[in-house]
Amino acid sequence: MTNSLPFPHAWGRQWQWRDELVSYVICAAESSPAMTPSEPEAVILVHGFGACKEHWRHNIGPLARHHTIFALDLLGFGASSKPRARLEDEPEESGSCRYGIDLWATQVVAFIASEVKMPVTLVGNSIGGVVALRVAQLLEEAGQPARRVVLVDCAQRAIDDKRLDEQPQLRKFGRPLLKGLIRQRWLTRLLFSQLSQPGVIRRVLGAAYPSGANVDDQLVTALVQPTQLPGADEAFHGFANLFNDRLAPDILENLQTPVHMIWGEMDPWEPVSEARRWSAYSCVQSLEVLPGLGHCPHDEAPERVNPILLKILNQIPE
Repeated sequence: MTNSLPFPHAWGRQWQWRDELVSYVICAAESSPAMTPSEPEAVILVHGFGACKEHWRHNIGPLARHHTIFALDLLGFGASSKPRARLEDEPEESGSCRYGIDLWATQVVAFIASEVKMPVTLVGNSIGGVVALRVAQLLEEAGQPARRVVLVDCAQRAIDDKRLDEQPQLRKFGRPLLKGLIRQRWLTRLLFSQLSQPGVIRRVLGAAYPSGANVDDQLVTALVQPTQLPGADEAFHGFANLFNDRLAPDILENLQTPVHMIWGEMDPWEPVSEARRWSAYSCVQSLEVLPGLGHCPHDEAPERVNPILLKILNQIPE
């Protein structure tokens, strides 16, 4: 391993989906724990917005002692293809896509069918949590439900139009102006170029990781490198214009797949109070709140999160 490559080269794979390349890693299970069912099971790790499969650098190895682990780059991120963004009301264009929860969930479902081919547990951080919930919903509809979903500081998407009534009056009033501005590709490209600077990324990580642990050069490099690839600003353009998409509570309301939640109590963006409200949904089996940790506790304090994940994974489904 090197400072910029947190995984052994042998773990790396590529998969073609819809004429696009998807980058992923696989780490086969070393053994099967006695507590788990004899049927093989895989764990799919789904990163958040602006992240990549490398964000699971401290989790894959420990989890793979007893489980086969997959971590993939969602379309538009990491080393996966970055097609041109198409907004909701724009005409279809060859080689473009509409970035959003449904695109990424469809990608993961297809990935499971093509590359995994066994029952899965879905683990998602931030926006990857909403993707994981949507994947579980689609798998239920297909009659092939996931074993469980684990949400790690799942995105609450407060900016969604369906939550506009919760916003201060000034933000409500300014929403049409915001939408008009953010549609301008020159503006999102400018914002992206500013936000993707190493110093800016390190400052954002400082807010996301309140303990300061593991905010290192390896992580900054893993997050910066994909932003330098052609088309990297397209996913940002598409996501910045996503004002009407899936919300976690709407999926949780009718989901049958068991859901577990892990939350950093000091998350600056996704309040744990909302996670506690989600605990009322019948599919939610547990909520583990971690004092002193922020938005990405799996990377900030893997020594605390990995044992929780293993405990959840080793539960025998009812």
